[in-house]
Amino acid sequence: MKRVPLVIAGLAILAIAAVPAYHLIAATHAETAHSGSHSMHSANDGSSLPTEGGQSAFAAIAEIVDLLEADPDTDWAKVNIDALRDHLVDMNSLMLEAKASSAVENDTIKFQVEGEGKVLRAIHAMVPAHAAELNKTGAWTVQAVTTSTGAILTVKTETSSQLEKAKALGFFGLMATGSHHQPHHLAMAMGMMQH
Repeated sequence: MKRVPLVIAGLAILAIAAVPAYHLIAATHAETAHSGSHSMHSANDGSSLPTEGGQSAFAAIAEIVDLLEADPDTDWAKVNIDALRDHLVDMNSLMLEAKASSAVENDTIKFQVEGEGKVLRAIHAMVPAHAAELNKTGAWTVQAVTTSTGAILTVKTETSSQLEKAKALGFFGLMATGSHHQPHHLAMAMGMMQH
């Protein structure tokens, strides 16, 4: 019989000792929850949102999807995100895997661009189309001819400073020149143009 009061007393001591630990855990949890909700609040008000989607093709597609969702006139029956993705794959192949060399003769630079498989397909799809866009800038006269191994991009300049700029940009810099890419991507995603 004397053991029962001792057991009760022991349990009472354990309970009393556990109260501060419980309060410490609860306080830590509350602080973490508060910090988390504060972080979420900050994220929700736009003051600390990340801007990178994690990978450039993913981010480009996410941006286009956001624009399409924000436009009440989007015709979802025509939207073709797969075509945009195929184009982004070509952009990646061209920029990271194509081989380019150049030769300068007087006021003209000739870029020999080569690749195999998916890279060759990307060269054939992109270089002639981009040459047409470069011609719209007025800075150079650009011509592209496809070959069995890739393409030849010819850039004719009118001044020595244009020639220096074209040489400095090189093939890959020229391919990235111009602000037509974004509207082109949106039109492609909206089904308004073919890849």
